[in-house]
Amino acid sequence: MTTMKTLLLAGTVAALLPTMTARATPPDDTLVVGLSTDANTFDPAQISARDNSNVARHMFRTLYEGLPSGDTAPDLAVSYVISDDGLSYTYTLAEGLTCENGEPLTAEDVAYSFERAGDPVNKFTGNTPGYIFSSVGFKSAEAVSDLEVKVTIGQKNPIAFTLLADVLIHCKDSYEAMSIEEALEKPVASGDYRLAAWDRASQIVLEKFRGEANFDKIIYRIIPEASTRTAELIAGNVDIITNVSPDQIDAVNSSGAAVVQAVQGTRRIYVGFNLREDFAEASEGGAAIQKTDVRKALQYAVDVPSICTQLLNFECERADGLVNPPNDNQNLEPYPYDPDMAEKLLDEAGYPRGEDGVRFEITLQGPRGRYLNDADVIQAIGQYLTDVGVQTEVELMEFASVYVPLIREHDAGPLFFLGTGGNLSSALNDMTDLATVESGTNYTSWANPDWFSGWAEIAQTSTPEEQRPIIDRMLEVFYNDPPWLMLYFQPDFYGVANRINWEARRDERVYLWGATLASN
Repeated sequence: MTTMKTLLLAGTVAALLPTMTARATPPDDTLVVGLSTDANTFDPAQISARDNSNVARHMFRTLYEGLPSGDTAPDLAVSYVISDDGLSYTYTLAEGLTCENGEPLTAEDVAYSFERAGDPVNKFTGNTPGYIFSSVGFKSAEAVSDLEVKVTIGQKNPIAFTLLADVLIHCKDSYEAMSIEEALEKPVASGDYRLAAWDRASQIVLEKFRGEANFDKIIYRIIPEASTRTAELIAGNVDIITNVSPDQIDAVNSSGAAVVQAVQGTRRIYVGFNLREDFAEASEGGAAIQKTDVRKALQYAVDVPSICTQLLNFECERADGLVNPPNDNQNLEPYPYDPDMAEKLLDEAGYPRGEDGVRFEITLQGPRGRYLNDADVIQAIGQYLTDVGVQTEVELMEFASVYVPLIREHDAGPLFFLGTGGNLSSALNDMTDLATVESGTNYTSWANPDWFSGWAEIAQTSTPEEQRPIIDRMLEVFYNDPPWLMLYFQPDFYGVANRINWEARRDERVYLWGATLASN
């Protein structure tokens, strides 16, 4: 495919890396991280992107902390009790907690953090209300005593504890004194770091004001271009970079200044089909993808293994759904690359090629610089679809300020490229993206009742063995009526300077409080 070859040539940029001889090694008390995208907000209830939450997590604590293994450990809370009916969680907090301004952090503040995020008047669309709360049917949170808070949910969920553990906690008095607009950029920390400066599209500076983290300052530099991030790492100007471009891995490893840590990530990369009615009415392509037969046909049109090997520098088996192996349905086989089958199914669905060779036109939107080599991958997908007669216009956008708002409001599409965080602890964690039709993370507005009715059945189970047949049936529904064009689970490449000891996690949580100088 000539377009793929062109993309490969365009992507070979190691020889074009900027020549950087001046070294500006960060001070021993400072850690510098190069990110591909800026934060969008520091309001805990509005954060929806992983890069954004990775920064914010250093400022805000949670009731429990998610570990690389998928387990949890106490953070603000020291213990918890689940009610017999599984609909309330009562947490006991540690004593002597405060926020950065000295305000005591008590059960009242924890309850407020939950209630503020769930208040419909605020119209928040971040992960807390749009993913966590929709998954458990959040009802209320109340302080039982100064150190005890009870969270009540509307539907029993086997992974409710894990979900609730991710809510970012903040102090009531501080946030009641702020407008929502002020909260976006003036966070009051409950963690060990506070926001010292935020220069949009340039850098974010955090400073430690308490705790045992090894660096007094963390500077996040926003460096959208992968080649520039690599050059800055090799020059010694940054300590850790995310999303190392595959064609630059050898340059980093041979530099003598840094190495690449490669991990098999859990992020699900896919093309979403926006199934909202207004998209169906707006264009022929938007109408075409409302049909299950069309969405299945397009699965055969894209050569996912070739994208992995040629554009991402790793061997992959195509995803067969939204669940990370080995928790997926073992009876399903990934859709193969078969353009002839794609053409046949499109003909049968009522979309033959016209005299110009085009079946219908459609727009594929996606970010530039957020995911691994995303711009090249998106263009390749657009070409694969065009090759089977689906004339695809690719629109690449800046991630934080342009693309995130579209995704958050479910306004991207008709086709949109996205990656959503995954988990290895349970199939249900991955499936919770689609907990309800109204879930904030149901970006496609998919509404198949055979899928969504499965959640009520799962709520009635008490063991993983009872859940497994229901899970497999739901995943088969997803496979046969796909709201996603299924792609791959993204590998993650982190560049780490030799002066730093730090180990990358598979779940994209870039937590830095355990990082140390290599000399220590």
